[in-house]
Amino acid sequence: MPEYLAPGVYVEEVSYRSKSIEGVSTTTTGFIGPTRYGPVEEVPQLVTSLIEFERIYGDRQRLAFSDTGDPMHNYMWHGVRAFFEQGGRRLYVKRIFRAGGGGLGFAEAPLGNGDDGIRIRARFPGAAGARRVRITVSRGPSVLGYAGPADDRHRVVSSLQEGDLVWVSEGGSPPEGGELHLARSATTATGATTWTFEPAGSPPGGATLDLASDLDDPTAEVRPVTVAITDLPSDPGSIPTTWSGLALDPAHTRGGAGDSLFDQFSAYPANRSQALSLPFVIERGDNLDNGLEVLDVLLNAAPEDRDLRTALDRDTPESDRSYEIALKGGDDGARPLATDYEGGEIDTPDGPLKTGLVSFEDIDDISIIAAPGSTFGFENGYRDQAATIQGLLVSHAEHMRYRIAVLDCGDKQGISAVRAMRATIDSSHGAFYYPWVTILDPVTQREIELPPSGFVAGIYARNDVNRAVYKAPANEVVNLAIGFETLLNKGQQDVLNPEGINCFRYFEGRGFRLWGARTVSSDPEWKYVNLRRYFAYLEHSIDKGTQWAVFEPNGEALWANVRRTIEDFLFNEWQMGALLGDKPEKAYFVKCDRSTMTQNDLDNGRLVCLIGVAALRPAEYVIFRIGQWTSDARR
Repeated sequence: MPEYLAPGVYVEEVSYRSKSIEGVSTTTTGFIGPTRYGPVEEVPQLVTSLIEFERIYGDRQRLAFSDTGDPMHNYMWHGVRAFFEQGGRRLYVKRIFRAGGGGLGFAEAPLGNGDDGIRIRARFPGAAGARRVRITVSRGPSVLGYAGPADDRHRVVSSLQEGDLVWVSEGGSPPEGGELHLARSATTATGATTWTFEPAGSPPGGATLDLASDLDDPTAEVRPVTVAITDLPSDPGSIPTTWSGLALDPAHTRGGAGDSLFDQFSAYPANRSQALSLPFVIERGDNLDNGLEVLDVLLNAAPEDRDLRTALDRDTPESDRSYEIALKGGDDGARPLATDYEGGEIDTPDGPLKTGLVSFEDIDDISIIAAPGSTFGFENGYRDQAATIQGLLVSHAEHMRYRIAVLDCGDKQGISAVRAMRATIDSSHGAFYYPWVTILDPVTQREIELPPSGFVAGIYARNDVNRAVYKAPANEVVNLAIGFETLLNKGQQDVLNPEGINCFRYFEGRGFRLWGARTVSSDPEWKYVNLRRYFAYLEHSIDKGTQWAVFEPNGEALWANVRRTIEDFLFNEWQMGALLGDKPEKAYFVKCDRSTMTQNDLDNGRLVCLIGVAALRPAEYVIFRIGQWTSDARR
């Protein structure tokens, strides 16, 4: 309540409008499966184009799993391409990876030996992690100067940090006759900073150069030494990325935060966005304690025809101070199993991270999920895993309430096999599609068959944008298709359609179309995909749009406000044609009063609102009855 303590005019803002409900998105999709590259432990990444997908998750090339013999088509890439070609807009991608072949799948290049060396590896596992890295050692301008009055000038250094690796020349001729040192600072009792420079191999308290007494020659120089790392992508059209000015001392800090070579390319960077943008990880052995030892490893790793030690003593071109190494040994691991799709939580230095389908639980926007390629080989040894993955997708959709799982049939399945596969599933949160779609492979320029889910998810999105979520996502053209693995006729679909198997059909003069919109539920009330998805849309929208009511005083005023809010939302849905009925009172009702709540409900803080809607079902069977009549017959 406002307080009026002193006489005066008080102007207050009040609202006479009811709260409004905004409809949620129904087109955001989540795909899960193996890719050529990309994060495994990070949260699913949102991509809005195929190019963006390739930048994070790799290219279109096939996946060479260690346990499958021949390379397998990159079904995730093809699924993403199909999704956007059909009209999809927003897609979350979750990569799964299972190590196989005796390694962890990372391409790497060791410099030095074990604890005395450095290891550069691709940040993410996969054969696509094989890339080239350029290492450039740089010697900056001298930071040595003078300060103080003319009769009491003394040596100072500018822009120097504790632990910097520096090239120090005490002056004289030739000017390049210097040595590498570590810069050390100390603070005196008066608050002044003193600098000393430790040469390589100098024990604590041993021979050092003192800034004040040993570098008084006017030609003396102190020049910081840093390293630059350049990522050289394998794609000739890509632009190399360079990180320069990197400190070599592992303990080096700037502004209290580590900024060394190893901090910049840490396995767990402080900035989570860097975990996606940095292409590789650089790790040091336990015996590398300072920048001098690190530089020694980098210099010794240079090819025999590249004398970086001599080049460092002179102002030489960058090419004379650089060399390239190749990361090798990356692989695509083994084909993921159902447990990899299921996922879970893992502990990292930055806290727990989620993998697999569990990672989708924190993303509220997703309304469609699929696992393109997870049913490949269903009739050839992968049956148990594929069936379990299908069950996990359905369970996830049911658990999250407002989602539907797009389920693929197996490849090369006949009518009997696909009926047997479908018979094991019963849920209103899943829809099953058959057969696989034939396209021209942009990799091999040959015809290949792809799982339906990527196409179907894109058709869902296109249908929702062009029409509405309450319109059945069927009788829609399948872009990219040049055929289907099995061409079905009406008689065959007469068998499949009642069992909830949505078919792709070819119609002469009308092209390749999706010709079914049923769920895999045995409950006739939830027979249709558009009905399930429309109720998910209504429920999710009302859920998000009425959060303001929590902890409000539970009385008549709140009940009336809730009724008006939901009635306004449903009235708008009726006006758009989403509900059946020529009048609003025939299309929906909203009750929130003493008739819906007992005193026990009120005592326990419960507000109960009953909502009924007359949803539209698709005209699945269009029937015209035609008969003969004479001119004098009555209709």
